[in-house]
Amino acid sequence: MDAMENLLTRRSVRKYKPDMVPEEKINKIIKAGLYAANGMGRQSAIIVAVTNKEIRDKLSAANCKVGGWKEGFDPFYGAPVVLIVLADKNSSNNKYDGACVMENLMLAAHAEGLGSCWINRARQEFETPEWQAWLKDIGVEGEWEGVGHCILGYTDGDEPEPAPRKENRVYRVK
Repeated sequence: MDAMENLLTRRSVRKYKPDMVPEEKINKIIKAGLYAANGMGRQSAIIVAVTNKEIRDKLSAANCKVGGWKEGFDPFYGAPVVLIVLADKNSSNNKYDGACVMENLMLAAHAEGLGSCWINRARQEFETPEWQAWLKDIGVEGEWEGVGHCILGYTDGDEPEPAPRKENRVYRVK
């Protein structure tokens, strides 16, 4: 798939098969995220790849609680892989750098034939002592702010159709 086609055809997927994504594909997607544009080349965002179902389910439950849904709702829509993007709290460009990482992850997933979706509420989750402690337990040191969760997996069904593009969103100065 060429780059322009990838950009124009990628959509958020909210229904996944339970099949695990091969490690090679996950690694390619992560590599694309690590090559995202970033302010002054500081590379202030990191990625935590979660493929452990128990941790994935705990993370989903925490996200569900922050979102205010009924217990048992899965805000990760059954996706077996969650790539958590965190940004250095001390970097002035942290949210923007993290957003670029998220976009690269989603585009790379689409190029690899996978569905993806940006799931919010990572900021609120990773402000809690429980998830801060978890980061330390897995070896992540420093002060990090959650940017988003990039969920990945094989799409269960057809990918969504694009919404019509709104008019009058481009202004030109010549």
